[in-house]
Amino acid sequence: MVQTVRSAVGATIAYQAALWLTNEPAPLTAPLTALLVVQVTFYATLTTGVRRAVSVVGGVLIAIGFGALVGLTWWSLGILILASLVTGHFLKVDEFVAEVAISAMLVLGVAHQAAAAWDRVLETLIGAAVGVLLNALFAPPVFLRPAGEAVEDLACKMRLLLERIGEELGQGATADQAGSWLHEARRLNSEIARVDAELSRAEESTRLNPRVRHGMQARIVLRSGLDTLEICAVVLRTLCRSLSDLARPREGYPPLYDEEIAAGVQEVLRHVADAVDNFGRLITAQVTAGAERAEAQLARALTEGRAARARVARLLRSETDRDVERWELHGALLANIDRLLDELDVEKRSHWLATEFDRYTRTRQAPGALLHRIRRRP
Repeated sequence: MVQTVRSAVGATIAYQAALWLTNEPAPLTAPLTALLVVQVTFYATLTTGVRRAVSVVGGVLIAIGFGALVGLTWWSLGILILASLVTGHFLKVDEFVAEVAISAMLVLGVAHQAAAAWDRVLETLIGAAVGVLLNALFAPPVFLRPAGEAVEDLACKMRLLLERIGEELGQGATADQAGSWLHEARRLNSEIARVDAELSRAEESTRLNPRVRHGMQARIVLRSGLDTLEICAVVLRTLCRSLSDLARPREGYPPLYDEEIAAGVQEVLRHVADAVDNFGRLITAQVTAGAERAEAQLARALTEGRAARARVARLLRSETDRDVERWELHGALLANIDRLLDELDVEKRSHWLATEFDRYTRTRQAPGALLHRIRRRP
């Protein structure tokens, strides 16, 4: 709702400003540009305004050149459109490539091309300026909290799956249940894509936003958190694949594990589930508050998980002696549990974050760093 009001206000102001500054009786290009420019974030508003202005100016210059050389004919129109689209890609105006051709056609099709060209450029600049100033005066929202909540929600879904696997193992899981675990683990891919979109929006909302003081730190924390959970999702899928192979129908359809081993695996998965959930809470806490408590809970879950994993390893060693053919699957199960615990390790993450912050600080302070960043931008 807020974005809708901002867009309507920006378009209205741009129209009124264009009436004052141009001779056009209905300068609709200005409010149209304002509508396109007033995006959700200030960074998007600024970049959209620049691309829109560049596309219009490019189209106008092409139209003036064609008008002076050949005028408007059926074949010159085709060449004009082709040249405009190629120029748009060359200028890297992204979604405004077609705008280059549209501006060129509109200017070429009027009698007084010079006046029309100037008016279209001026209206575009007015609309873009109004959109940028509106977002500068009324800073758009910051989407760090929704992004953190999305990361935490992903961690919660992984926790629920791990807990479900443990509970059903304790009850004597069947091959069908093991297959459903694998299916659910694969569905985490769509959740990761959703969280990635939330993070992209949050990252963009912190750029050039006066309401954000430590945008870089928040972006690194959130992005690294999602990267870790994405790795954990892959490992979890592999773990479910191992359990599914172990649960393939065998003679007499016995339980996946006997009661003692099933209880041990359930305990391990419960601690891993707690670690994943606490990791998600830690990510949210690091961009808000309460990080120390979340980190302590995560460390405790990891310690208990490693101890439970060692007990299960001893039980599975005896199981392997009785059923040598499945030793590889038992080893894969333990290896995947190790990988999950390692990816969520508190000290490893703290060291990585410290390294990233230090690298970013050195980059910002290095001579010529600003010029380097500008050149790297598309």
